[in-house]
Amino acid sequence: MLQIILTLAIFLVLVIPMGKYMYHIATEQKTFADKVFNPVDHLIYKICGIKNEDMGWKKYALTLVTANAVMVFVGYLILRIQNLLFLNPNGIEGMESSLSFNTIISFMTNTNLQHYSGESGLSYAAQMCVIIFMMFTSAASGYAACMAFCRGLSGRKLGNFYRDMVRITTRILIPVSFIVGLILVSQGTPQTLMQNFTVETVEGKYQDFAMGPVAALESIKHLGTNGGGFFGANSTTPFENPTVISNMVEMLSMMILPGACIVTFGHMLNDRKKNKVKATAAAVAPAKKKILMGRQGAVVFGAMAILFMVGLLLCYNSEMAGNPVIGEMGIDQSAGSMEGKEVRFGTAQSSLFTTVTTSFTTGTVNNMHDTLTPLGGLVPMLHMMLNCVFGGKGVGLMNMVMYVILAVFICGLMVGRTPEYLNKKIEGKEMKLVAIVILIHPLLILGFSALAVAVSGGLDGITNPSFHGLSQVLYEYASSAANNGSGFEGLADNSVFWNVTTGIAMFFGRYIAIVAQLAIAGSLLAKKRVNESIGTLRTDNVVFMIVLVFIVYIFAALTFFPALALGPIAEHLSLWM
Repeated sequence: MLQIILTLAIFLVLVIPMGKYMYHIATEQKTFADKVFNPVDHLIYKICGIKNEDMGWKKYALTLVTANAVMVFVGYLILRIQNLLFLNPNGIEGMESSLSFNTIISFMTNTNLQHYSGESGLSYAAQMCVIIFMMFTSAASGYAACMAFCRGLSGRKLGNFYRDMVRITTRILIPVSFIVGLILVSQGTPQTLMQNFTVETVEGKYQDFAMGPVAALESIKHLGTNGGGFFGANSTTPFENPTVISNMVEMLSMMILPGACIVTFGHMLNDRKKNKVKATAAAVAPAKKKILMGRQGAVVFGAMAILFMVGLLLCYNSEMAGNPVIGEMGIDQSAGSMEGKEVRFGTAQSSLFTTVTTSFTTGTVNNMHDTLTPLGGLVPMLHMMLNCVFGGKGVGLMNMVMYVILAVFICGLMVGRTPEYLNKKIEGKEMKLVAIVILIHPLLILGFSALAVAVSGGLDGITNPSFHGLSQVLYEYASSAANNGSGFEGLADNSVFWNVTTGIAMFFGRYIAIVAQLAIAGSLLAKKRVNESIGTLRTDNVVFMIVLVFIVYIFAALTFFPALALGPIAEHLSLWM
């Protein structure tokens, strides 16, 4: 429990300065590192022909999708012909077509759902030129969209996608990944290009050890909320996650940038408020006052924190309660349910890691999620279904703002007033776009889950009977649609059906939402400001924060409860009743 408290405390300490740093980058204000990065950025702009021109939301969205599509095409070709390329000391063959499709969509959408084992399925060239490369570019694409979204809501122009991509990559992702990589190497994570080697065990048998540039992948995998592992066992293996310190560093890496995006958002909206005051002729210039994240940012952060803590407590208590079936065997469960968990992490750190990786939509795992207790497994599944509990790569913030607008709209209807958010009227156009963002997610999850249990291609992959089998299916599509990437790995998912359907879920789950959210930002930016009145609903206080939490849970209950009742809830009742 102490390790849990310590990890969360360090997160709260780090997220404020990182958020302010990202705010300065997003608004192109001076930072302490400009002397180092300005020449690098300008050189990239010159070589690539990037101009300092603002884009409208349509051009920004089209540029994002087009750039991602080009990288998908190149990456797919590399995966197919990796056996012919360099840095393949283990002689790995080219990847099968449906698996290549799934893999490239997975990593470009920042999902990193792996239907293969990295140590046996990819060459070093593919790991570095496709996987690690896309871990940087997909994360940068998400953060760029988030920054454009925040600028639009704060009354600024959306900016330039290419400049955002460059600045986020050079000033945040690369330097921080380098620091995290050094820490992981110091803890024992390999970083080498040597081929796999074989050793003789004390029992006289032989065992192969996979090697490679593991630390480089692990650092950006967590920082960019990617999640794909160099090894099939992901962060459960000591080669990816050797110690308790590395485990804590990996969790903090997952948490830091999604949390910082909210701080950045709060600072931008605080600037909007200050500019409004300065624009008033009779106003006296306010004294400069340092803020942590602003009142609007604090409300969003607080709502996410409540959702996160509720899930963490449920997961932790469920895992500590153990499994009654195992208890009946006479096995001691005083340390909780240790099935599928690493002894070096225990129940507490496994529960925290599970909640973090699915709340911040990273997908990396330090335990076998398929062996979680029913309610312990419900938590990561539910948080991916919500897709707004901090989230990853800035997308979690954008999704939560959709719920903010929905809450404003519902509250406005209840009191008979035109809904307003940030001094902009919320009208039919915005609500239609919000509806698309909110409804596409459950449509992908529940629609594909229904298809999987109705056709032979889906049924062939289900390896567990009854309720847990349905949980496997729901988890797979929730992970795909939320661009998470973790799984109940009892599912036999490396088939044409699962590769294609999850690939489609990942693609539409990513890009439909981003395009619609950029459209909302563009629409609100174009609207005229309206003056606040006594009847204006405040969105910067504790009352609204509580309303927001209830709106999220009510939507989840109405949408997902019937499916969850047939899966993890029914499984829990069958064990304990």
